[in-house]
Amino acid sequence: MVEKRITDGKRIAQLLSSEITGRETGVLAELAVVDADPDADPSDDGAFAYAVAFDDDRIADVFMQPDRAYLELEAGVDAATETAETEGLRVRPKAVEPPRTLVFVESGAEVKGAVQVLVAAAERYAE
Repeated sequence: MVEKRITDGKRIAQLLSSEITGRETGVLAELAVVDADPDADPSDDGAFAYAVAFDDDRIADVFMQPDRAYLELEAGVDAATETAETEGLRVRPKAVEPPRTLVFVESGAEVKGAVQVLVAAAERYAE
């Protein structure tokens, strides 16, 4: 059996969106995909795909590159960093004010970990 590894940035962003909108319990029920750009195509610099909102407040943006997607978190960044590291995702701070965190999602298999990052950020934001 041959397993196909999803490494297309647009497809990874779509999978993440489906995970966010497909849940109806817990913190995930309060997350929403907003400001989606259905015509966006991945770019080397990262094309904006959509934002993620928690309780109507934007907590992250999702960008697409040809071979991955990445989250730019603007809320709950400490919790997001800790969770990303626990989930084995590549993470780095973005040197802006206020500070942000970038979390890279390099395959379809890493989408579940990215969802956990968003949940952790939302929970910290809600505190």
